[in-house]
Amino acid sequence: MIEISIPGRSNLKLKNIIFDYNGTIAVDGIISDYVKKMLVELSYDLSVYIITADTYGNVRTECEKLPVSIETFSFGNATIYKKEFVEKIGCEFTIAVGNGLNDVEMLKKAALSIAVIGDEGCSSQAILNSHITCKCINDVFDMVLKKYRIIATLRD
Repeated sequence: MIEISIPGRSNLKLKNIIFDYNGTIAVDGIISDYVKKMLVELSYDLSVYIITADTYGNVRTECEKLPVSIETFSFGNATIYKKEFVEKIGCEFTIAVGNGLNDVEMLKKAALSIAVIGDEGCSSQAILNSHITCKCINDVFDMVLKKYRIIATLRD
């Protein structure tokens, strides 16, 4: 668990982190070695979930041997599935990370939400509906692992 006390705001007790896959932690369906290393690092403090329609059909291969839970869903219901999944594991304990329009409802529900502007871009609605926006996934890992960055960004 990661506990964060943000002056002027609520205290967070975070148990989960959910990542959208394509455009968030993967580019063209591929996860970099650095991202894999950081997913392992996060797993020491949080339950790590990857949620995807698996556009490229390779998420399980890419995540083999990683300490993550993979949630897949069919095309066409991504927004609803992602929102319901956050609700299922506990919105109040969850960080959601995404870049797409279909991530917006998930980002709105999570206790802490981070939009990522990566190589595949980011929906303007994802940016507007997240607590924090980062320029790349590496910055997200730094933000979560160095919680004072979150405090500095969100404090009153």
